[in-house]
Amino acid sequence: MLEELVGSTWHRFITNKAATHYPEAVVYLDDIRLMAGIFFRALGGEGGLHVESSTDSEVYAKRSVLQRIAGIGKQTQYAWRDEETLRLPASIALFPSKQLNKDLYLWLTALSVVDVETGDWISRNQKRTAKILSIWPGLKSRYKALVDAHLQQRPNPTDLSEREAKQEQTIRTALLDPSQSTRLEYAKRPPQPVSLWLHPSPPPMEFNNTAAIHDPDLPEAVKEKKDQKKQKKRKSGNRTDMPEGNDGLMSFRLESLWSWGEYSKVDRTSTDDDDDDAMQTAEDMDNITVAQDSETTASKIKLDLDLPSSQYDDIVLGEGIPIDEWDYKKQVMQKDHCRIIPMTSRDTEAVELPKNLQTQARKIRRQFEILRPQRHWLSRQNEGTELDLESYINFLSDRKHGHVNSDTPVYRDLRNETRDLSCLLLADLSLSTDAHINNTSRVVDVIRDALFLFSEALSVTGDRFALHGFSSRNRSHVRFYDIKGFDDKYNDISRGYINAIRPGYYTRMGAAIRHATKLLEKEASTQKLLLIITDGKPNDLDKYEGRYGVEDTRQAILEAEKKGLQPFCVTIDEKAEDYLPYLFGKNAYILIKNAAELPAKLPLLYLRLTR
Repeated sequence: MLEELVGSTWHRFITNKAATHYPEAVVYLDDIRLMAGIFFRALGGEGGLHVESSTDSEVYAKRSVLQRIAGIGKQTQYAWRDEETLRLPASIALFPSKQLNKDLYLWLTALSVVDVETGDWISRNQKRTAKILSIWPGLKSRYKALVDAHLQQRPNPTDLSEREAKQEQTIRTALLDPSQSTRLEYAKRPPQPVSLWLHPSPPPMEFNNTAAIHDPDLPEAVKEKKDQKKQKKRKSGNRTDMPEGNDGLMSFRLESLWSWGEYSKVDRTSTDDDDDDAMQTAEDMDNITVAQDSETTASKIKLDLDLPSSQYDDIVLGEGIPIDEWDYKKQVMQKDHCRIIPMTSRDTEAVELPKNLQTQARKIRRQFEILRPQRHWLSRQNEGTELDLESYINFLSDRKHGHVNSDTPVYRDLRNETRDLSCLLLADLSLSTDAHINNTSRVVDVIRDALFLFSEALSVTGDRFALHGFSSRNRSHVRFYDIKGFDDKYNDISRGYINAIRPGYYTRMGAAIRHATKLLEKEASTQKLLLIITDGKPNDLDKYEGRYGVEDTRQAILEAEKKGLQPFCVTIDEKAEDYLPYLFGKNAYILIKNAAELPAKLPLLYLRLTR
């Protein structure tokens, strides 16, 4: 115990002595993520990018004696930008002032807005800095304060070797005067990291702990949303070939080396251990190597990955409908790039409203009765069922005073007041909806109940509505489920189709929205609402991941708005606020944090949108 106490005390002491950061002034990325995203887009950055934490990078510069004793200073976190994300350090505590650390976040964000392709590390960052200060001169005071604070922390050139001193002096010159041409000369050791500049050589790949399955015949893995573990820090990674698994485990006692050996024919190239905390293992690693394997680990993923045979699959209603897709990299609309496959459930039976929803349905119907079309009198009509006494008396009075007008409307008529509105509800039925939200219900069960109560509410108002679902397996197989059409009556047959919905495959949302837009566009109503229910981000095979899927979905939503439709998204995805404001706008979506509340909240949301 005494040895442990002395060791831990020494470790804290030497680490604090060697540390060059200020924990009391730390600023975390989670606290400034929203501000950084807004600032990035305000300066002209691409709206589709989202802010994520960067990974640790190795530092090969000279370390102080205390740093070598404490074993610190080997890694740092740079900022950089790739096609889909703006990556910033997970935390910054480089300066004693919290405001300076916050300003460094904003400066690195601004530096990421400018694209510079040519030149070495120093010249690229110099060009970025000069361009930013030229376009936004209001940042000059903050940049000067950051440079002054950073130069105080950099090593003194007089304490370095000749070549290293020249490198340090070059960096100081580049920081103080970004417009001056500089060139970094070779030295035995690289210079100390420049915290005000972007990554000198961003890593080609990062490891995130959401595994993607690339086999086109395999649907996406089900995510356990309630018990999902998250990494505290992003990891750098690289790919390698999958081990063949032919190498066994050989164990023996050293003293029996010359007499015998024991061989256990056990494949230890991969493990399948229920007690293995894989996330804790990943958290302890600095670099993670991943390989693509066709095998599954049963204890990690428990689902049937086989596609249903044609005799059990849903009924295909046609050969498929060609649909366009947006390629944001080329900035072109790819004509007939996808194919919509309209489908209907094979095994459906007419059912009544489930008993567990009947009480809630009665309450919702009473709330929606205020929107029921009612008969009311319209006065001052040229034609009608009876005289409008007030208008007729005014007419007689005017005629007595010599003001004769034969066109005076003196009738009133009893007419029906109708709501001129059509709504198409599009439900995401990807395989992620097979995840459980509690011990009794899955996401798809919640969506099914929501469709029931939504239909009960709209059947009272008399509004025209349609119900559809979608999932996908690639661009040539976007399933579009017909649950209830605009001209179909809501009855036990319709409830049977709602009851038959089940999880599908992936989420090619852009194609589904475009087809739903075409269906809703045919309606003659003045107000047209496209209501989308989803539990996750757009994704599919054949490159429909990340920003590509987000940009295509956003383009589909913009197309719907141009055609007079009102798109609105209801989501239960906890990470939705990272991408839905970019897709729908800040006022055209709602996040329901407790998925079990979706059935009750959906009709009330519709009431708010259409009153």
